[in-house]
Amino acid sequence: MSAFSEGKRVYRTREGRIVAGVCSGLATYFGIDATLFRLAFGVLTIFGGMGVLAYLIAWLIVPEEGEETSIVEGLVSKKRDG
Repeated sequence: MSAFSEGKRVYRTREGRIVAGVCSGLATYFGIDATLFRLAFGVLTIFGGMGVLAYLIAWLIVPEEGEETSIVEGLVSKKRDG
């Protein structure tokens, strides 16, 4: 059993989402307001464009609430099986 299977996990939430639920999921995980994450992604986008890239990567690797696998994990497992 890996250390990552124990404890709490980050999920993209369905409630409170504006785009894909990344910021609200991170906020739930860390116990802070989602607005702070939205501001952080916005600032990163304005100063260098990294906010959009970081958000897209998080959207791909963080599973949605109620799901066990992320988008990337699902694609990898389909490729392995097919």
